[in-house]
Amino acid sequence: MLNDSKLTDNPLSISWHDSAWIPVLNPHNVMDYFSERSNPFYDRTCSNEVVKMQRVSPEQMVNMQGTEYCLLHVQEPILYVIRKQHRHSPTQVTPLTDYYIIAGIVYQAPDLGSVLNSRILTTVNHLQSAFDEAKSYAKYHPSRGYWWDFGPGQVQKKKSKTPAGPSTEESGPNAGKKAKKRPALRKETERKAKEEPSSIFQRRRVDMILDLITRKFPPKLPTTVPTASAATATNVADKETSNEIKLEKDVIKTENTVTTASGVKREATPNKNTQPDAKRLKTN
Repeated sequence: MLNDSKLTDNPLSISWHDSAWIPVLNPHNVMDYFSERSNPFYDRTCSNEVVKMQRVSPEQMVNMQGTEYCLLHVQEPILYVIRKQHRHSPTQVTPLTDYYIIAGIVYQAPDLGSVLNSRILTTVNHLQSAFDEAKSYAKYHPSRGYWWDFGPGQVQKKKSKTPAGPSTEESGPNAGKKAKKRPALRKETERKAKEEPSSIFQRRRVDMILDLITRKFPPKLPTTVPTASAATATNVADKETSNEIKLEKDVIKTENTVTTASGVKREATPNKNTQPDAKRLKTN
């Protein structure tokens, strides 16, 4: 009658029933069925037990305080919902737990947190299985990169993991020929993968990255530093300039000299009209 699990374990995982009561269950005796001593969900210290021992009307529980059970919902002949609540006053109660009886079997109704936890765990489990299956189809090759492989080999591996009955495709007179063609097809696929040249992405990805970095961070041009040849050219130009200045001075000096009859060179006497302005200022 009582499951091997005790109430100290998770009460959501146990149930209780009494086969002798199931054929005669109705809204009038369902509370007596629930208050059986072998029922692990029934608290013997509740107000229902006190009323039952004192043999008074169940309506007297309204004036009592403490834990009590009440019939909350009835859907004959299969569903009955019983609520466990704590009464503070005739008008104030606090719900604690709900129990439902389906076909004579008593279960504890889960709370909202347990329902959400169960749904989330189920969702995460399915998502993890989906990711694991998707990961098994992902392939990588240095010359090709990443791609999805949904070929017959992967499908065959998937079928081998989940055993099933013989399929109609593999049975028949052509089953032997198909089995012989599969290894040859697999070898041909592997040979093509090995002989495949590098992809456009592999050939150009470095150039694209370098071009992008160069545009984003343009290189700084170095400042021009005078070299030894430039310094030498500057010195030569300075020497030529000084030589030209000297030559002009010699020409001016030659024009100012006068050759006498005896062949002696003398400087030409300056004209009176060409006296310097400084002497004029002195005489004044």
